[in-house]
Amino acid sequence: MKSDQAAVISELHTLRDFMRWALSEFSRHQVFFGHGHAEAWDEASQLVLNAVDLPWDTNPAVLDGRLTQAEKARVVDFVSQRTLERKPLPYITGEAWFMGLPFNVDERVLIPRSPVAELIAAGFEPWLRPGPVNRILDLCTGSGCIGIACAYAFEEAEVDLADISTDALEVAQANIARHALEDRVRACQGDLFAAVEGETYDLIVSNPPYVDADDLASMPEEYGHEPALALGSGPDGLDITRRILQMAAQHLTPEGLLVVEVGNSEVHLMQSLPELPLVWVELEQGGNGIFVITAEELRAHADLL
Repeated sequence: MKSDQAAVISELHTLRDFMRWALSEFSRHQVFFGHGHAEAWDEASQLVLNAVDLPWDTNPAVLDGRLTQAEKARVVDFVSQRTLERKPLPYITGEAWFMGLPFNVDERVLIPRSPVAELIAAGFEPWLRPGPVNRILDLCTGSGCIGIACAYAFEEAEVDLADISTDALEVAQANIARHALEDRVRACQGDLFAAVEGETYDLIVSNPPYVDADDLASMPEEYGHEPALALGSGPDGLDITRRILQMAAQHLTPEGLLVVEVGNSEVHLMQSLPELPLVWVELEQGGNGIFVITAEELRAHADLL
């Protein structure tokens, strides 16, 4: 492998050369794309540009510029991490984008990719009651991307980011600082609502662990770099979601709203709680498995939970 890398460094010269080579390596090693770009060329471009400290929207004229030996070595290292170690691109670059916002990420947190972004952009209409939103909880926050995006969408709201993982909250705290939101956003550690005991919110949003045992066992290697604590949730993927449903009403204002993503475990939830009036969101931008339910409905159907 070292001899192959030496040949690459010797024979390739421009950014365009290395992008083409990265594309070939992706194909040769059959890497999985699911943590950033759906297209191999887009991922190859971002990987190479990031390795030489250039932004993704760099002027295309730069692509024929020659690299230094040190830059070539860094590109080769990045491609090696992506293909041989199967490390997702955001973990290599240390950054992911969510709703057009940059976030610090590493292997302590999931890589942001939630379709909840579509609901945030719409202000959670038509499900969220009219009027000001004063307090928001991002439960199982990970990197903090959902809660921080909500802070941008609701400029007057105070936002709590809750997670059981102290490692994840270190990343979330770094993202709070990165977006200069310390005055409105705080990180809270604890097991689900134990992190915010006694607090109530107009809006609770959660992207909890929801992968069922079968899906967890068959996931591509890239997912092995993400924290297991943030992925699996029992045989049907709903262990944590059931707990959220049982406790959420206590932490919602009378007209509050709960929004939860459960992905492919949607089918399991519909089968196990068929009488619970969950509204399943139809997503225009792709994705599935997001439900909404009001505090009033949760309280009215507490016997089902």
